[in-house]
This record gives sequence, C-alpha cells and structure tokens, in this order.
Amino acid sequence: MTFRKMPDTFRTDCGTCRHFYVTWDGHFPKGCKALNFKSRGMPSIVVRSSSGLDCLKFEPKASGRA
Repeated sequence: MTFRKMPDTFRTDCGTCRHFYVTWDGHFPKGCKALNFKSRGMPSIVVRSSSGLDCLKFEPKASGRA
C-alpha cells in the first residue's frame, strides 16, 4: 500500500468529520473516536504533526437529520 502526502494547503476539518467529538475532559477537550484519543487541539493537527500525513480516517458527517 502506498500513501501519498497531501499538499500543505489541504487541511482536514475535524468539525465536519463523523468521528470528531467534544469531551468532558477540560485538559483534553477534543477527541477522535476512529483513532481513539483525546487532545488539547484539533485531532487532525495532532495526526499531521506526529505522522506527517493528513488523517486517513476522515469521513464526512452525514448530511441532514435522521
């Protein structure tokens, strides 16, 4: 499997991802259910800074309400 690095202008918006959630933890208020972690900043920024790649688990939220 080959991974391509996305251009630096591309940014994953966690707020539009179905895996993003706001936690009750004041020290780590943002989380990602797909990668199972909480962070102080946006999870996509943590993923990019630690791996050099944009988040591979990003899935847009379903549009409309069920």
